[in-house]
Amino acid sequence: MCNPNRLSLSITATDSSSNVGGMTLHPSVPVGFTSRLAALYVAIFTLGGIQLPFFPLWLQAKGLDAEAIGLLLALPMIARVAVVPFVARHADRRDGLRSLLAACACASVAGYLLLAAAQGHALILAVFAVASAAYTPVMPLTDAYALRGLATLGRAYGPVRLWGSAAFIVGSFLAGRAADLLPNRDLIWLIAAAYGGVAAAALSLAPLPPPPIIVADVKPRKALLRDPVYLAVLAAASFIQASHAVYYSFSTVAWSAIGLDGVAIAALWALGVVAEIALFAISGRLPPWVTPMALLIAGAAGSVLRWGAMALDPPTVALPWLQLLHALSFAATHLGTLGLITRRVPAAQGATAQGYLAIALGLAMAAATSLSGLLFAAFGSGAYAAMALSAVAGGACALVAQRLSRREAMV
Repeated sequence: MCNPNRLSLSITATDSSSNVGGMTLHPSVPVGFTSRLAALYVAIFTLGGIQLPFFPLWLQAKGLDAEAIGLLLALPMIARVAVVPFVARHADRRDGLRSLLAACACASVAGYLLLAAAQGHALILAVFAVASAAYTPVMPLTDAYALRGLATLGRAYGPVRLWGSAAFIVGSFLAGRAADLLPNRDLIWLIAAAYGGVAAAALSLAPLPPPPIIVADVKPRKALLRDPVYLAVLAAASFIQASHAVYYSFSTVAWSAIGLDGVAIAALWALGVVAEIALFAISGRLPPWVTPMALLIAGAAGSVLRWGAMALDPPTVALPWLQLLHALSFAATHLGTLGLITRRVPAAQGATAQGYLAIALGLAMAAATSLSGLLFAAFGSGAYAAMALSAVAGGACALVAQRLSRREAMV
């Protein structure tokens, strides 16, 4: 949920325009740029902390069964593939990034206000599809805005983004408390208010300075979609991250069914995020033998252990320990994937590589989320066994990438 500092952007700015890495940096950045950007990350991740655990409870209260919830929650992943490339192309104008970001955030508020009033499964599905299409570009546009502005300012990306991870925990606890006080049918108003916070933060963003002037042009050296190592890494990341589908969609429902209250559920979600942050925080000081490939394989192993244990319907006392494995299942996978892509792909193809990764992750998560509803309805916690198998497939792809890379190095 947050990028590691070792992979964050850090460029030193001077009092006048300077040349760094083939780009001319502009010195003029509006006052409050960083604090306003941090506020947007806080708003985005507070929303995530509220919606991710508790939106399924509202859907359940509206009468949707597990299969319908799984299918509905797959819509944002599909929207990401369909909408983000289109919106990104229209954001490549000076300050177009900021205005489109604000427009998408405001449209999502309207979408969720309509969703709160929607009745019937078909209408809920239709309105949620539109609201998801509006909101899906917000995160990638925010990152693009941040990277461009922070590069000019000479500030690192990671420390600003970390405010979002902390906010996710706060949002989870706020939602947990609200879930204890409000009927599940009223949780949608809390979610809509959180979307309003994102829109307000987006509207308050400072204008971007002029983009850097490219003075050096490096041509791509290889077609990414014909690079077997890169494709194996994408497949590994997709299988491992998609193995979180049952957890993301139905853990709150399952934990509520065994008697855990909203605060306890929020604490479990927060514990996973704390474990994630901890690994990101020490990632720059890991020993040399902890390579990106080692992290990716560790992510697969942690996922197999975590979901295999969850499939056995473990006692409540074991849940906090299993949540700590989020440091491996999510964070190590994320770190390893970004590290491998950074090492493998030329800088001139970096954006393209990240775009392909986003599409692969979106498609895999959409398929896994849709399947999770069917599996949870049929097997309950046993659905986690399929997630463990997905992680096994991801680990196998990581080993293939490792073998291909070693063979390439021997040639």
